[in-house]
Amino acid sequence: MLYQFAPAIQAGIEAGKYVPVFSNAGVPLSMVRYATGPHAGQFAAHAIGVANQGAGMALGMNPLTAVPQLAIGAGQMYQNQMTLGAIKSLSASVATLQATTAVIGVGVVATGALVAVNLWQTIKLRQDVRKMRLEVQEGFLNLHEALADQGEELLKHIDQVAEDVEFKNHRTILVQAYGKFNKALNRLQTALTLKDFGRRNDEITAARNMLFDALADYDNNHLMEGISPAAYLRRRECVWAIEQAIAMTFQMQGEFSAVSDRLISLDQTIRRDSVKVVTDIKELEELDFFFPEIHRIHDHDLATIAAWQAHADWYQTLDNKELQQLSSLNTEKQMTAEIAAVEPEVELTELPEYVYYEKAQEQSHPAALQDSLLYLMDTDKRTESQDYIAERAQLEGLSALTLKNLQKATPLTIANLEYYFLVRDDSPEEEEESEALEVVST
Repeated sequence: MLYQFAPAIQAGIEAGKYVPVFSNAGVPLSMVRYATGPHAGQFAAHAIGVANQGAGMALGMNPLTAVPQLAIGAGQMYQNQMTLGAIKSLSASVATLQATTAVIGVGVVATGALVAVNLWQTIKLRQDVRKMRLEVQEGFLNLHEALADQGEELLKHIDQVAEDVEFKNHRTILVQAYGKFNKALNRLQTALTLKDFGRRNDEITAARNMLFDALADYDNNHLMEGISPAAYLRRRECVWAIEQAIAMTFQMQGEFSAVSDRLISLDQTIRRDSVKVVTDIKELEELDFFFPEIHRIHDHDLATIAAWQAHADWYQTLDNKELQQLSSLNTEKQMTAEIAAVEPEVELTELPEYVYYEKAQEQSHPAALQDSLLYLMDTDKRTESQDYIAERAQLEGLSALTLKNLQKATPLTIANLEYYFLVRDDSPEEEEESEALEVVST
């Protein structure tokens, strides 16, 4: 992950005037220090955005649920404005993700329904919500309006889902949960306007209790029974967003150890939920839906959460002098720039996850594609696969496939190698096996 700085600051970095800040663990942080002069060593500026290195290009971070927290330690006004922007972002994310469940339904999902709420379409819907082109009512959208260009067959499917008795029961719970969530966010927004620290702190705590109530509804086991992997993921994504809002309340109170603890737990939850849905994939159409989305979650959501946690941990190591320096970095110009960077606008013509998926399909069997998602999200499963490949490679004299080299390989390469060995055991005469080895070896 790279941080984006204002042009003048970036030019100063390149000229040696400023140097990026790293945590004690070597993690890059969203600020720079003066490198020379009378202020050498002091903090100079916050980043105005985050970027992810992926698919051979720098990409603005646009997670499905995570909210970048770049203003840790900044002045109170600056921190409040950033939090308000994050609150708005979370609300739009939950509403969009929840609305897609009205297309997916409860039971078996129609192929057209998955296409209508895939990664590309979901990001587009969320942008429309934030630009107020679509209205949110009780946590749902008018899907006839939002998906009018998707064809009459899909609109009929949406009507059928709406009349399904089981979905009606689920919708009732989701409407109730979103109501609690939205009221909690409104209460947080009001809390930030209070000048009395004690009253402000009490209001934040009360809002957090409301968020926990909403979380209990979204985490309701009844909502997870008998639903498809796609529906499961969408509902869990709502849970992830609320977990972030809870972490945000602790940050507003300066409880950074609690922030870090919540984010560590959230990372584990996201990985566990992702592994579950990938394991449950049965159809190729589901893989088409999940492959880009799981990569987006890994490369954007988890990366953003990891950066947020690194900041929370690092902030606790600062002395009073450094804390004062951070608090002074709240100029109006930079505040406006960073608030705008909370949710970068995304060019939807060609998402890199789909470009990567198209290339991966040309080189990989669907089983390997599915396994690669498991290895992306579960390091233990990846380690098991690496050990198996290294053992087989040693037996067969493939000296290039050492554990050291395998640790540098992509999850897809690991999955392709494992698939090659497993298929060869079942069908040693298959001509395609030599082609598979050639692909994964390169």
